Amino acid sequence: MPSPLWHIGGMGGPGAGGVQVVQGVCPHDCPDTCALHVGVQDGRIVRVAGDPGHPPTHGALCTKVSRYAERVYHPDRVLTPLRRVGAKGRGRFEPVGWDEALDAIAERLRAVAARDPEAIVPYSYAGTMGLVQGEGMAARFFHRLGASLLDRTICASAGGDALAATYGGKVGMHVEHFAESRLILIWGSNPITSSVHFWNYAQQAKRAGARLVCIDPRRTETADKCHQHLALLPGTDGALALALMHELVLHDWVDHDYLGRHVDGWEALRARALQWPPERAAAVCGLTVGEVRGLAREYGTTRPAAIRLNYGMQRVRGGGNAVRLIALLPCLVGAWRHRAGGLLLSSSGWFRGARRDAWLQRPDLLGARLPRTINMSTIGDALLHPGGGGFGPRVEAVVVYNSNPVAVAPESAKVAAGFARDDLFTVVLEHFLTDTADHADFVLPATMQPEHWDAHGAYGHVYAMLNRPAIAPCGQARSNAEIFRQLAVRMGFTEPCFADSDEAMALGAYDPSRVDLAALRGRGWTRLPVDAAPFAEGGFPTVDGRVVVDAPGLGVPDHVPNYESVHSAPELARRYPLAMISPPARHFLNSTFVNVPSLRAAEREPLVELHPDDAAARGIADGAAVRVFNDRGVYHCTAAVSSRARPGVVNGLGIWWRKLGRAGTNVNELTHQRLTDIGRAPAFYDCLVEVELDRVAA
Repeated sequence: MPSPLWHIGGMGGPGAGGVQVVQGVCPHDCPDTCALHVGVQDGRIVRVAGDPGHPPTHGALCTKVSRYAERVYHPDRVLTPLRRVGAKGRGRFEPVGWDEALDAIAERLRAVAARDPEAIVPYSYAGTMGLVQGEGMAARFFHRLGASLLDRTICASAGGDALAATYGGKVGMHVEHFAESRLILIWGSNPITSSVHFWNYAQQAKRAGARLVCIDPRRTETADKCHQHLALLPGTDGALALALMHELVLHDWVDHDYLGRHVDGWEALRARALQWPPERAAAVCGLTVGEVRGLAREYGTTRPAAIRLNYGMQRVRGGGNAVRLIALLPCLVGAWRHRAGGLLLSSSGWFRGARRDAWLQRPDLLGARLPRTINMSTIGDALLHPGGGGFGPRVEAVVVYNSNPVAVAPESAKVAAGFARDDLFTVVLEHFLTDTADHADFVLPATMQPEHWDAHGAYGHVYAMLNRPAIAPCGQARSNAEIFRQLAVRMGFTEPCFADSDEAMALGAYDPSRVDLAALRGRGWTRLPVDAAPFAEGGFPTVDGRVVVDAPGLGVPDHVPNYESVHSAPELARRYPLAMISPPARHFLNSTFVNVPSLRAAEREPLVELHPDDAAARGIADGAAVRVFNDRGVYHCTAAVSSRARPGVVNGLGIWWRKLGRAGTNVNELTHQRLTDIGRAPAFYDCLVEVELDRVAA
C-alpha cells in the first residue's frame, strides 16, 4: 500500500493543498541512482523531484526522470494481462484475467520443465536496478525451477570484469571528490546525458580552475564544455593508455614508491608501455603526436588528477584490456594518494557484502543442479540454434522482464527471427507493448517504481537506498516479485521464501552489520562506511591488497584491435569504410522513454551523424533519408551532417524501438554478436558500415 512519509514544505505548511511526498529512488540504469521525492495528491502523482537532502542527488533530476509521471499515466500503458491473438510480432492481443493467464503460463512451463527445465530461459537486465523487482523473487523462481542461467553481459561486464581483475572489485573514488580535482579525464563518457550529477561536480572543479579533457570518438555535448576533446578512433583507447604510460616512464612522471608498495607486475607493464611511443599510438588512434604527448604531460604533472571512465569505451573487441590499462594509470602516478585523485568506473563493488544477495536470490534452491548458462548478448543465435546456445536443449520458453531484447540486443534481425518462432513460448512482463512484447504469447502488466517496494544500491556513489510505493498500482498492474510469487504457487513451489512480501524483501535486502537500517528506513538512504581516499595506502580488494598487472589467465594488458576496422579488416573496410558507434540519444536510456511523447519529440527521429567530408563524398545533405548497411542488415534513418562525427566514423544514435523507426529497423540491425576479450560482452561499437542515400524513401 502507498505509505507517504511527509508533506511537501514551502506550500503554506504541512499538508498544504493535500500534497504529500513519498521517498523513492530512480530505478533506471544510470550511475547517479537519484533519491526521489514523489508528490502525490488525491492518489495521483503530481510531481517528481530530486531529494535535496541526498548528497549525490542534491535536488536535481535529469530531463527523463523529472517527467516520470508522464510515463506512469501514458495512455498506451498495459494495464491488464494480454493474450496473443495474431501472428507473433504483429502486436495483436486480447485482454485476459490474471488467473487465466497465470494458470496457462504455469501449465506451459510445467510441460517444458518436465522435458528439461533448461529449455526455459529468463531474459532480464536493468529495466529496473532494484534488488527486489530485478533479480529478487525472479531469481528464486528460476533457481527453484532449474531453468537455464542467464549471463547478464549486455552493458558492463567487459569493464566490470576488467576492473575486478585489476583492483579486485568494481570500486573507485567517490563522485563528490571530483569537485576537488585539478585535472579530470572524462573518458568514454557523456555525463551531460548519462551522469548529470557527476557533471555538476566536474563543473565545480572547472570553476575552481581544473582542466577538463574529453576522450571520445564523438564530439558530445560534454566535449563541447571541456577544455579539450580528443576524438580518437573507436576501439583504440588501450593504445592511447599505453602511449600515456610510455611518456610517464620516459619522463619519470611515475610514483615509484606507490608502485613498489601497492602494484604487482609493474616491470612487465613498463616493458609493454615502452613498445608504444606516441607516434605509434597516434597512428592507431587517429590523433596527432602532439595531442598524445600533451595529455601525457598534463596527466603526469598535475595533482590531483582523476579519471571518470564509462562503459562506452569497452564495447569493442579489446574493451576489457583497455579498461585494465586505463585503471592502471592512476597507480603509475600515485593519484590514489589523494581523495580527489584516482578513477571511477563503477562503485557497485562497495556494496558487495553489504547486500544480502544469497538471501535475496537463493541460489541454494538449485541444489546440486548445474544448469547451462546462455549469454544474453548472443540471444539471437541461442534462439535460432537447435541446441540453444550451442549446447543443451533447444530453447522452448523465454520469460522476459526488465528488458526489451528485440530492440536492444545485437544483430537484432536474428533476435526478432528467434522471438518470431511459432514453437517458442514467450511471456513478457512489461509496461508497454515494446518490440519484444509484440512477440509474446502473454504480456503481463508490471508496476512502475512509484507503485511498489524496492531496495537499491548504486554504481556511481555509495548510498544504500529504499523505495516506498507512492500510489496504488494503476489498472491491474502487479509487481514483478508478486507475479513470480504467484507463478511459484501454481508451479507447486512450497518453500517459505516464496511467501516473502515485497516490503519484507526490500527492508531485508541489506546486512544490518554493514548498513544503518534505521537511517535507511527513516530517510530512504544511508551512506556505506567507505574511506574518503580508500586506496591512499593500497588496500585494494585483491587477495594481497595490491593492484594486479599480470592477471591469471589474462596476462599483461595490451591493445587489442577491433574485429572490424580499416587496420584489422582491410578487405571488409573496402566495402564498408565507415566505423560506426551507437551511443544513446540524449533523451533516451537504452530503449526506455522512447515512447514518452515529450522525449521522443525532443529526439524527433532516428539519426545517423556523418562528418561533412564523409557526407559530401556520398552526396548526402543534412536531413536526407539514408540507408546505413553492412552484411548483417540495413538501417533506415535520417542523416545529420555534423562535426559531432569525426571523419571516418558515423554515430547511429540509439536505441529506438524498431517499430517506431523507419521501415521497422533500428541501429542494432548492423551490430554483431561477437564478444569482447574479457567479460563475454557485446562489441556494439566495433562495427563497419557504409551509408548511402535512401532512394526509395526519397
